[in-house]
Amino acid sequence: MYESFFGLTEPPFSITPDPRYLYPSSRHVEAIGHLFYGVSAAGGFIQLTGEVGTGKTTVIRSLLAREPTDVDIALILNPRLSVTEFLQTICEELGVTLTPESKTSVKALVDALTTRLLEAHAAGRRVAVLIDEAHMLERDVLEQVRLLTNIETSTRKLLQIILIGQPELRELLAREDMRQVAQRITGRIHLDPLSEDETAAYVRYRLRVAGATQEIFTPRALRELHRLAGGLPRLVNVIADRAMLGTYAKDCHEVTPILVRAAAAEVAGVEQKSEKWVWLAIITTVFVIAVSSMLWLQL
Repeated sequence: MYESFFGLTEPPFSITPDPRYLYPSSRHVEAIGHLFYGVSAAGGFIQLTGEVGTGKTTVIRSLLAREPTDVDIALILNPRLSVTEFLQTICEELGVTLTPESKTSVKALVDALTTRLLEAHAAGRRVAVLIDEAHMLERDVLEQVRLLTNIETSTRKLLQIILIGQPELRELLAREDMRQVAQRITGRIHLDPLSEDETAAYVRYRLRVAGATQEIFTPRALRELHRLAGGLPRLVNVIADRAMLGTYAKDCHEVTPILVRAAAAEVAGVEQKSEKWVWLAIITTVFVIAVSSMLWLQL
């Protein structure tokens, strides 16, 4: 709606995980590096965690957009599956042909998957399974994931598992009954919220990708945006988008702290008092304090 008004070619703050908009903070670059290592390593687990909205899914999409040519990747987006459904999904992602009978048998599914992994190994290819929202995995499914990493030749394991989830995933894998999985994790990385400087750079980066040729957010507005969003990229996107819409509605070309606060209040569903009433309240308070002081001095 406001793109042409600000000289943009597309919406800069869409919450869809477009790899083009992945801001290369040091932590996100490190996360992508871990995932690239993970999909090409020989067996075991890679663990990527982060709070909601820190950019985990965008990191995944960035990896898939630059998928190594010698790696076949199965992406599991919905881990709320039974063991049978989980194995079926992996087989479908890897193009394994299943008979109606094999779809209901865990042994038949594992055998079919093993055959696929051996064929990939013979062709010089690697296979990796990426599990998003892995903190939601049921214990029996996670145990089956562990067992899949036992598929191997005499020299190497044939399947790499990458677990991606919220901080609860770390708590899940720290449990005593999950120690066999935890011991197989060869790489761990956690995505933290952006710092104040990173938030400002993140906003400017996305605006540049969308075609901006000049500053749209004032420095104070960027600081306020970071404070209100807590450095979480997804929340930064939502508030920044609403702030730009509000700025457009006022026929202004510069986003100010007041407009950022109004946008954050709208996103949070909080009714904001108008600036006029805020100033009236401040003046009234100052007047009351002054009168009270004068009366006290006269006593």
